[in-house]
Amino acid sequence: MQTIILASASPRRSELFKRICSEFDVLAADIDETPLVNESPEALVMRLAQQKAQYVFNKHPNAVVLGSDTLIACEEWILGKPKDQDDFMTMMSRLSNRSHKVHTAVAIMSSRQQLCRIVTSDVSFARITEAEALAYWHSGEPQDKAGGYAIQGLGEQFVTHISGSYSAIVGLPLYETKQMLETFR
Repeated sequence: MQTIILASASPRRSELFKRICSEFDVLAADIDETPLVNESPEALVMRLAQQKAQYVFNKHPNAVVLGSDTLIACEEWILGKPKDQDDFMTMMSRLSNRSHKVHTAVAIMSSRQQLCRIVTSDVSFARITEAEALAYWHSGEPQDKAGGYAIQGLGEQFVTHISGSYSAIVGLPLYETKQMLETFR
C-alpha cells in the first residue's frame, strides 16, 4: 500500500486522522494562507486544502496526500487565527450571541486521482462577556485556533447549538474523509 501523508501541522487534525488511519506520516505544508480579493470562505478553505496537499505531493509524488483546512465565517467576516489579544476580542464580540459557519475542506491526491470536499457545520454561541473572553484568552487556548476557539476544549463553554459534523469543527470531518480515503486503497 502507498504511504499516506497528512499535510498538516495541526495536532488536533493528526489526532483525529489516527481514528480512521492507523499508519501515516505528517509533513506540514508551508503555504501562503492570505485570502484572495473577494474570495468566498468556501473557495478559500478549498484552495488552502488543495494547496497544502499539492505542496506535500510535489515532494512525495508516490504517496497519497491529505490536505485540510478549517475556517470560521461569521456573516461577512472570515475569522482565522487571532493575531493578538485585540484581534481575539474582536472575534469574540463578532461570535457572541449569534451563529456562525465552520467550513472544513479536505483534499486528497495521489498520482491516480484527486478528490476534494467541503463540510460545513453551524455553531451557535451564547452571549460572551468581555470578562469571559479575556479569561478565555489568558487560558492560552485560543492563540492558534481558527475563529479563536477550540470546541473540544474550553471554548465549548460558549456553544449553545451545533448542526453538522463535530469532528469537522475540530478540524477533520471523519466520516467524509474516511469515505474519500477508501477510494485510494
